[in-house]
Amino acid sequence: MKVLVVGGGGREHVLAHKLNQSPLVKEIFAIPGNDAMTAVAEVHSEIAETNHEAIVAFAKDHQINWVIIGPEQPLTEGLADKLHSEDIKVFGPNQAAAQIEGSKLFAKQLMAKYDIPTAEYKEITNKQSAIDYIQTCEYPVVLKKDGLAAGKGVIIANNYDEALAGIEELYPEEEGIVVFEQFLEGEEFSLMTFVNGDYAVPFDCIAQDHKRAYDNDQGPNTGGMGAYCPVPHIGQDILQQTNDTIAQPIANALVNEGYQFFGVLYIGAIITAEGPKVIEFNARFGDPEAQVLLTRMESDLMQHIIDLDNKQPLHFKWKDDAVVGVMLASKGYPGSYDKGEKVSGFNLDGSYFVSGLKKEDNAFVTSGGRVILALGEGVDIATAKSNAYKAVDQIESDALFYRTDISDKAMK
Repeated sequence: MKVLVVGGGGREHVLAHKLNQSPLVKEIFAIPGNDAMTAVAEVHSEIAETNHEAIVAFAKDHQINWVIIGPEQPLTEGLADKLHSEDIKVFGPNQAAAQIEGSKLFAKQLMAKYDIPTAEYKEITNKQSAIDYIQTCEYPVVLKKDGLAAGKGVIIANNYDEALAGIEELYPEEEGIVVFEQFLEGEEFSLMTFVNGDYAVPFDCIAQDHKRAYDNDQGPNTGGMGAYCPVPHIGQDILQQTNDTIAQPIANALVNEGYQFFGVLYIGAIITAEGPKVIEFNARFGDPEAQVLLTRMESDLMQHIIDLDNKQPLHFKWKDDAVVGVMLASKGYPGSYDKGEKVSGFNLDGSYFVSGLKKEDNAFVTSGGRVILALGEGVDIATAKSNAYKAVDQIESDALFYRTDISDKAMK
C-alpha cells in the first residue's frame, strides 16, 4: 500500500522510518517532510502542510491508501475532514475531535462533565480578570493559553510577580481565554492510546518526557528536550489505573458528545496522591516520545493502524532494550535563535531523528528550535543513556545545546 506522512519534524521522521519497516507498505511519501527523510520516503517539500487542497490532490493523484497526520496544526485545521470527503483513509482525528488538544478549555470542560481526574481550573476571558484572580489564588498556579502553543504555552507561577509576568505573556491583547489550573505535585508520564470511537487501546509501554529547557527541570517549557522508555519505576498498576479512569472514559465521553476520534490520543498524566490525573491531551503522537516508543516497538505500526480501524485486537511487541533520546536544540530556544548553522557528524540509520535541519550546499544547517534527537539503546536505562550521549558526542556543531540528565529520574 501507499502511505503519505504529513509533517516535517522528528515525529514524522520516525513515523516514516517505522512505516518503512512494514511489509504492508510499498511506498511512503512525506509532505513537506525534511531533507533527512529521503532515505525512507519520497519527500515533497514544495507542498506546505497548511496547503490542504494540494495535499488532498496529491493523495488522489498518487492513489494514497493511508494518510498519517503527524502535527497538531493540520488536525485542528480540518485536514482529516477534507481527506475523508474524498474517501481517503486518515490516521488522525477530524477537526471537531481534535479540539481535545486545540482547546484547553474544551478538554477541561469535558473532563469536568465526565469526572475524569484532572486539576481544578478556572476559565478567564480577559486580562483584567486574570490580574484580579492572581491576587487571591493559591500558589503555585499554572497558566495555560487556550489554543495551540507548540508545547510552550504553559507557565508555572510560584508567586504573584511570576503570575503577572505570565499574564503579560499570554495576553498580548485585552481579550482571550487563559485557563488557570491548580498546580499538581507528582511525577509525569506520557501514555499513547490508540482510539477508534469507544475502542481505546493504550500502549503497554509508557514514556517520560522532559519539558524544561535545562537540567534538573529548570528553565522555560519547550516542545520536549528528551524522552525515554520504558519507565521502570512506574508500574503496570498505574498504567491500568490510567486506562480505567482516563483513557477509556475520555474515549467514551467523546463518543457521548458526538465526536468521532480516530487516531492516537496522547495522555500527559501525573501521579498524585489521589492517583493519576490528566495534565493535557494531544490529538497525535508526542514528540519526542514517538521517537523513543516507535524505536522500541518491534510490532508493525501499519498493522496496528489497520487493526484499530477494524476494531480488532492490537498485539504490541517491544524490544527488551530500553531507549533514551536526547534532543539537541538551537542555542536560545525556546526563545529567539539563529538559523543556518552547520551541523554534522550524525548518520541517518535510525540513531538520529531530525526536527530542524535542512540541506544547503550539500551540508545540513539548522532551520528550527529543536534540531535533532540522538538515540541510545541498552539492556537498561543507564546503558541506553550512556549510548545516547555517545551519539550526542558524535554531533559536530557550536550552535546547539542539550540537557545532560535525560532519564535520570529512572535511576534514582
